Amino acid sequence: QVQLVESGGGLVQAGGSLRLSCAASGLTFSRYTMGWFRQTPGKKREFVVAISWSGGSTYYADSVKGRFTISRDNAKNTVYLQMNSLKPEDTAVYYCAAKLWGGVTTASATEYGYWGQGTQVTVSS
Repeated sequence: QVQLVESGGGLVQAGGSLRLSCAASGLTFSRYTMGWFRQTPGKKREFVVAISWSGGSTYYADSVKGRFTISRDNAKNTVYLQMNSLKPEDTAVYYCAAKLWGGVTTASATEYGYWGQGTQVTVSS
């Protein structure tokens, strides 16, 4: 079955960096648009960034533009999220997700059919 497994979360001070990874299995990874979302308690899951199947197109939420970078390695079935200049408001559980249809600029979580279990990112002030 399809599995998406995130790793790399943790506790970091404001201004620091973290790199999240999401390893996929059970699907033809190179056909899927991959996205990162985040969620804090009591709030709706929020779109962060997406990358097309080839890696040629990306789309970032305004809140992370210029600080976060998404990339993928189709040979390793892995998508990455490099997070720099982290802020306390970036604290959340981060989820990776996969969708087969729709472009990178459609930021709706409902379009993504597969989800990882999430990894906690905590940024202290």
